[in-house]
Amino acid sequence: MAREWKANVTVAAVVERGGRFLVVEEETAEGLRINQPAGHLEAGESLVEAVRRETFEETAHRFEPDALVGIYQWRRPADDATYLRFTFSGVVGEAVPGAQLDTGIVRTLWLTADELRACAPRHRSPLVLRSLENWLDGRRTGLELIGEGR
Repeated sequence: MAREWKANVTVAAVVERGGRFLVVEEETAEGLRINQPAGHLEAGESLVEAVRRETFEETAHRFEPDALVGIYQWRRPADDATYLRFTFSGVVGEAVPGAQLDTGIVRTLWLTADELRACAPRHRSPLVLRSLENWLDGRRTGLELIGEGR
């Protein structure tokens, strides 16, 4: 019986503060990688709920999205998995003292756009830089675009 194909739905956050962007360094099968706070949509969650949750779990910062930067499709060559990524922009508060980071997250970093460009070979996917560049270009769509159908 053939396996049913499905895309992996993920969310990510572009967070800028003082000219620096919040990213995580995480352990992957390919080694240490840099990514925006990101993760998978879980059953019963809205996309906005998912990006709030994932950002907090990976950075210990509470995130409030204010716009959708883009919707991206990417096929990872290593295993032919397809990802449909919803990238949001927004703001974070200070890190919550004592909050534990998700398993695999080594640390959070605040990097400039140039620093992120310079470490592109270490990015988790090409969507990290693409999302950053789209944000820098001013691409934003209101959250009302996302219908929840609940």
